[in-house]
Amino acid sequence: MSATTDFIAELVRAANEVQKLAPHEVSNMLDRSVNTIRELRRDVGIVPVPSKDALIYIRTVSAGVERVPKDEWYHGLLHAAEMIRDLHIVRDTGTEFRISEIEP
Repeated sequence: MSATTDFIAELVRAANEVQKLAPHEVSNMLDRSVNTIRELRRDVGIVPVPSKDALIYIRTVSAGVERVPKDEWYHGLLHAAEMIRDLHIVRDTGTEFRISEIEP
């Protein structure tokens, strides 16, 4: 397995065992996720729309890990794993796409 697939598995395992994790562990994993997602986005040419970026949720959970319920830890970790998995597939398959904003 690659480092990316190993990290995806680590995130899923952590999500399934949030009761065993300390807040700093969750925060560190979510911060690593944000960095990984940014790198993968850069690799495939995705430029996020700042006010609509899906990373906002992950960063919010990470920043508030001491205050949010563990259900949010679970959802944040799984959301990160899903995003990394999807971007990894896009990068590894060489899929090309165009993103454009639709005007209302």
